[in-house]
This record gives sequence, structure tokens and C-alpha cells, in this order.
Amino acid sequence: ATEPDLEAYSALLHACISRKSLEHGQRLYLQLLLSRDRGNLNLLINPTLKSKLITLYSVCGRVDEACRIFEDGFEAEQVPESVWVAMAIGYSRNGHSKQALLLYCNMLCRFVQPGNFSFSTALKACSDLFELRVGRAVHAQIIKSNEEPDQVVYNGLLQLYTQCGCFEDVLRVFEVMPQRNIVSWNSLIAGFVRQGQLFEAVDTFRRMQGEKLGFSWVTLTTMLPVCARVTALYSGKEIHAQIVKSIAKPDLPVLNSLMNMYAKCGAMDYCKRVFDGMQIKDLTSWNTLLTGCAINGHMTEAMELFDEMVSSGFRPDGVTFIALLSGCSHAGVTNEGQRLFDRMNLEFGVSPTSEHYACLVDILGRSGRINEALEVVKNMPVKPSGSIWGSLLNACQLYGDVSLAEVIAKRLFELEPN
Repeated sequence: ATEPDLEAYSALLHACISRKSLEHGQRLYLQLLLSRDRGNLNLLINPTLKSKLITLYSVCGRVDEACRIFEDGFEAEQVPESVWVAMAIGYSRNGHSKQALLLYCNMLCRFVQPGNFSFSTALKACSDLFELRVGRAVHAQIIKSNEEPDQVVYNGLLQLYTQCGCFEDVLRVFEVMPQRNIVSWNSLIAGFVRQGQLFEAVDTFRRMQGEKLGFSWVTLTTMLPVCARVTALYSGKEIHAQIVKSIAKPDLPVLNSLMNMYAKCGAMDYCKRVFDGMQIKDLTSWNTLLTGCAINGHMTEAMELFDEMVSSGFRPDGVTFIALLSGCSHAGVTNEGQRLFDRMNLEFGVSPTSEHYACLVDILGRSGRINEALEVVKNMPVKPSGSIWGSLLNACQLYGDVSLAEVIAKRLFELEPN
């Protein structure tokens, strides 16, 4: 039979990579080794073929074997950039970012001229390792390079500076980009979120929508919590509309995040609609709807939902009870709040934390039962936090208990001098 030529081997290896077919790839590699050892055509020196072999082994998680292929004939030949990049990507893909970065440095030491593929690989490694100093050095090389940076390189710079908290650099890189894609906008939005500039993040999202770029799931998982925190209901609804239009089905965390956004914005009808439309629900789904009912003053619905959740086989956790106890406190349903607190451990085996005790103290304090609240604080198995003493102090002020307020204020100042 006629031995395959370079083009045939290349096509076969490409098919093995796309299917992650290690067994077939190993046969091809063995055939190439036999051909070389018999003194026939040595196709293993071909950069494209060598790069594909390295890629095949690395996508199949066999980094050591990929490295052996990379090093085979290393000293006898000038290894081109594409082969270095294939090996560096292999390291990075398998979580060995440090080795990927060391390989890039080794490539430079051998006077191989880096291009955009090398730059983007090095930037990803720097980003993964939070290596700002090395990342800035790579940025300097990019500026000096004769090759114009492509979009992948620019996005790599955005990701590096976002990861390392250098937001001024993020803005500078973003402004000089000739073209921006969804990844670029996502990095800018993430940068604003890291800075705590949430309204700017919402404005950037709206600018992105104006560019008619669409969205990615990364955009949604970043923006939905932002919309929830700043109660940007209009932007949240825009995101929901895009989810509905999308061919891809949203996963459970995205739907839970969407519910949370509606709950925080007070749009409980929409929150309930999302919940009812979910084919699969987890405890977070129930907790989100339950919390939404509680914070929006619908305690009757919250309690009904709690009973429904338990009867559906979901076991409540600490988050469930914080939501319910907080709701009881704000709704002034003292007896129900006390019963829930008692049921936590006795019925569901959930040990009360400092937060749960703070809720109980607040429930009793708001209803004027200050002495009972004080007894709870004294008998707590954990040291009372500042928020617990603060709840008790608020109750004293509300009901005019000046002498106790002075004692509590003194204790509070000892705990939190500032």
C-alpha cells in the first residue's frame, strides 16, 4: 500500500484531534516513527505535523508524551514558533501555566521571534498566574513587534489587567483596540465590577448592546448579579429577553441568577414566572424565590413556599432560615419567628449561626421583648457579634430603655471601637 503523504497525515491527525481519538493518533505517530527509522521520508520534522501531534496528545491529557514529541530532534533543528506555541498551549490547557510561561521564556532565549500566537499564549499564562510584572514585559514586546496585535492579543491584555486589578490599563487597552468583540466587552464589564463601579458596568453593558454584538453566557452571569445589586430592572429584562431568544438553553445557575435579579428588584411576578418555567430546580432555586417573598413583605407566601419546598423533598439549609427569620422580623410575626428558630435544629438539623441569632434577637427586640432578647444573647453558644448588640441597641432606643442602651452601647464600642 502507498504510504500517506504529508497532506494525508495532516488531515488524519486533524480528525483525531477533533474527536480526541488518542488510539488512532498513536497509530499514526508509530507509522511516522517507523517511516523515519527505516530511512524513508521523515515527516516528523515538518512543523505542522509536529504541532498537530503535540496538540493531539495534549488535548487527550498526555502532556508528558506531548513534551517528548516536542523535544524529539530539539537540538538538531531550529524549532519554529508554531511548535513552541503548540507545546505552550498544551501545558496551559492542562493547568500547567507556569511551564507554559517558562517555555515562552526559553523560546525567547533561543532567539525565536514571537508573534501573535506566542503573545496570546504567554498573556493567558500570566493571567492565570497573576504574573503582572512578566505580563507587562510581554506587553512591551507586543508594542515593539513588527506584527500588528490581533483581537486575541488585545483580549489577552484586557484579561491580564482585569485579573491583576489594573483597571487604568484595562481602559487604555480597550480604547486603543481597532475592533472589539464580546470577549473585549466582557473584560471591561468585569473590570468595572471588580472596581465596585456597578452603574458603570450597567452603562457599559448598554453600550455593548448598542453595538449589536449579542451576548455570551459570561456576560449574563456577570451582569445579572450587578442588575440585582443596583436594581437595574430594565437591563435585567433585556438580558431575560435575550435568554428567551437564544437557541441554547440557559443552565440552572443562570436561571437562579435571573430569579435573584427579579427578587432584588421587587418584581416578584417575574421571579415566580421564571421559577414556574424551570424544568429542574435545586435548593438555590427554592431559596431564591423564598428570599424574594420574604424581603418583599410576602411572608404568608414565603411560609407556604417553605412548606411546599419541604414536602417536595428539599431539605432547608442555613440560607433558608436566614431569609425566613429576616422576613419574620420585618413583618413583626414574633411567635412564628421563634417557632422557626426552634425548628431549625430540632426538625432539620441546621445549627444556628451568629446570623440566625442576630435575626432572633431582632425579632424579639422589634416586638418589645427586650429582656427575652437579652437572655438569648447571654445564652448564645457563640460570642455575640457587633450586629447582634446593634440589634439589641436599636430595640432599646425604639422602646426607650435608656439604662440598658447605655450598657449595650459600651459593649458595642468595646467590640467595634470605630
